[in-house]
Amino acid sequence: MNPDQAVLAKDNRGHFRRFFLGLNGPDAPTIERADGIHFWDSHGRQYIDATSGPVTCNLGHGNPAVLEAMNAQASKACFAWPVMFKSEANLALSESLSRLAGPGYDCPFVVSGGSEAVESALKFARQYAMAKGEPSRWKVISRHPAYHGGTLGAAAVSGDEISQEIFGPMMQAMPKVPAPFTYRLEPGETPEERARSAAQALAEEIERQGPETVSAFIMEPIGGLATGALIPPDLYYRHVREICDRYGILLIYDEVMSGAGRSGRFLAAHYWPDARPDLVVLAKGVGAGFTPLGLMLASSDMVDAVAAEGGFLHGHTYNANPLTCAIGEAVLQETERLDLITNADRMGALLMSELQVIMANSPIVGDVRGRGLLQAIELVADKESKAPIPMEHNVVGQICALGMEEGLAIYSRVPNAGKFGQWLMMTPPLIVNEEQVRDIASRLSKVLARCSDGLARDGLI
Repeated sequence: MNPDQAVLAKDNRGHFRRFFLGLNGPDAPTIERADGIHFWDSHGRQYIDATSGPVTCNLGHGNPAVLEAMNAQASKACFAWPVMFKSEANLALSESLSRLAGPGYDCPFVVSGGSEAVESALKFARQYAMAKGEPSRWKVISRHPAYHGGTLGAAAVSGDEISQEIFGPMMQAMPKVPAPFTYRLEPGETPEERARSAAQALAEEIERQGPETVSAFIMEPIGGLATGALIPPDLYYRHVREICDRYGILLIYDEVMSGAGRSGRFLAAHYWPDARPDLVVLAKGVGAGFTPLGLMLASSDMVDAVAAEGGFLHGHTYNANPLTCAIGEAVLQETERLDLITNADRMGALLMSELQVIMANSPIVGDVRGRGLLQAIELVADKESKAPIPMEHNVVGQICALGMEEGLAIYSRVPNAGKFGQWLMMTPPLIVNEEQVRDIASRLSKVLARCSDGLARDGLI
């Protein structure tokens, strides 16, 4: 046993953090309880959940109605395999999802999280092509950078060079096209021109691969962590929809982060009605941290086509289990009862204005972007040149640690080793109010000031 293994063996109580962060990862406080938008640790210290964990806890923590629904279903039946039994909880969740998502999304396939939901969409797209008599279609084009999940199928459509380097030999990597960034552009280039170029790259890649081999294109309508709440100009969505129609391929929206009301609409897709996706993937906010929950939304016509060929050759043990479905239905009921989608829109506008003030006053905030309560701030060493802060200084890690000192829990990660930039996600629970948004902004401003002062002392900015 080498010394590192010995340390791991002696510290079994912390092994889960060592798996994620390695032996040199930062220590963390022990969670004692959570309520609303706050955590308390075992020493009684309070923290604001400024990013809903990893953009998950839409209702905040401890919602009484969800807990009541959880207990009520658990007292009746926690588990029943949907092949053997249907459940009222699953039927209720399906009806609510179909109503909120709108026409064309009337058949939810319920799984245990975002990666499983993405896998479901990829495999369904393949089976749908076969059901239509197009068995040569199997490739799914995606964007670079992008993140669609941690399983091998989801990783195959994720645009992350580090992940590809490690896991590439284990999977069939899929074709990639450039993401339509809006911040770092070529001299004289406009966001609209970049968007057109990115859409054209999709058409060219379909031709390069052979249109008859491509089943789908998957993208986040509003970027998550891989692109920092990226929203390209509206024309991008229209062009992508037209290209998919032209070549007869499916358009999949990964709304694991942007869905369930976070963007100020139930689906971010609702912002672009003339660019409707064929399949939608949801997770995170639909379970809101109360249960592992993800799902794929498809139309009944598509499902019927696959069913006619023998059914969907896919599934997991916890598919549509009654306990998860009851919790998900309660989350959706509370989202509507509390009018949280409207609140996400209103508080998102306030948060954006607060972040813009921070950007104007901070030497290390180069851009703020997003919609609703799915926003991000991009960090730079120089605002004029938009030069990033060198990765070896771990500025994101510094800010997250300083945030905890200021009682502010911040979520971020640096994909692609910072090649495309570094950002912090600002995505508080949808229950957040005006006073709390201002408090978050005030604490964040202090954190960024402390960080930039340290960088200035070291001559890095």
